[in-house]
Amino acid sequence: MKKKHIAELDARRKQYIKDILNKDIQDLKFCVVGAGHGGIAMAGHLAIKGFKVHLYNRGRSKIIPLNYRKKIKVEGAVNGLGKIELASNNIQDCIDGVDVIMVVIPANGHRYIAKICAPYVKENQIVILNPGRTGGALEFFHSLRQEGAQKIPFLAEAQTFLYASRSIGPTHSRIFSVKNSVPLATLPAYWIPGIIKIINRAFPQFVPGDNIFKTSFDNIGAVFHPALSVLNAAWIEETHGNFEYYIQGASQSVSKVLEKLDKERLDVAAALGIKAISARNWLYTAYSAHGKNLYEAIHDNPGYLGIKAPDSLKHRYIDEDVPMSLVPLASIGDMLKVETPTIKFIIHIASLIRGRDFWQEGRTAERLGIQGMSIKEIRLFAVSGEI
Repeated sequence: MKKKHIAELDARRKQYIKDILNKDIQDLKFCVVGAGHGGIAMAGHLAIKGFKVHLYNRGRSKIIPLNYRKKIKVEGAVNGLGKIELASNNIQDCIDGVDVIMVVIPANGHRYIAKICAPYVKENQIVILNPGRTGGALEFFHSLRQEGAQKIPFLAEAQTFLYASRSIGPTHSRIFSVKNSVPLATLPAYWIPGIIKIINRAFPQFVPGDNIFKTSFDNIGAVFHPALSVLNAAWIEETHGNFEYYIQGASQSVSKVLEKLDKERLDVAAALGIKAISARNWLYTAYSAHGKNLYEAIHDNPGYLGIKAPDSLKHRYIDEDVPMSLVPLASIGDMLKVETPTIKFIIHIASLIRGRDFWQEGRTAERLGIQGMSIKEIRLFAVSGEI
């Protein structure tokens, strides 16, 4: 991209941010993509706060009750009744005229959302992946380019999801807790301050992340979810998840595998010059859980008490976290000549268990658009957004 064109685009985008910040809350529009547990919670919470909210869902079954009632009831850590302006399975209608598009779906669907948004998304709109898992913003950017999008919006990804929530019904959500802080990074990184100012009008919990690789490599779910599920497969099938997932599932032997997998994640991040947080340090930061090793830290965490395992192996802990978290780690590791045997083992066993090829489904370096790039080129891309 020519320097003159970049300068003109940056000038326009600075103005876009000023324009959005100057809007009154009642004039700030959001579109929440996804009417699952997270999407219903976020749409309801935004509406309760006084924002105009559109809600998109691919299937019509979850949209029909919302079109009838026009409101979402939220209870728990947040209480209230929020009005939804539009609920539809037409993406063009849903994102038309909105300022922020909050994508709240399993990461497996990010590529599809980029595809259907490509003809309609504007460069003055903000797309935030909640969360991005590993490589979410990269995949979304590359997918928009592949679909011939004329305008690339502001792109951002959250390190993790803001809530612990469950849908009680299609128009009713219980939010169990809201996280104190969630790092957010943009592509390119220099838009982080401006986007944070905008999203903080709705959610002060979002804090600046370093860059999209830091938020991606700090995806701690990549460490816990797939390996714990795979290594407890027989127990999950036998009891339908009737055991404590972390406390009983993370035995001393299993925790050793988690520690090795975590080290490989940290090694891949370090090869790109990223200092990712270890799973043990994350437990201390998030929950004040102490321990000389990962096993002790997991068992010192009161937040894990009573959390049951998935009732089936057909679960997002495998079907989402393996292709969208472990595959990109292993693929980027291969590109950077970093060995990841434990990660690859979990990918292989998970593929056998589920009868799927997660390598084919997952976010490889090629699908992320960074295959063959040097470390310098990758880091410059994270900062500038230009290949």
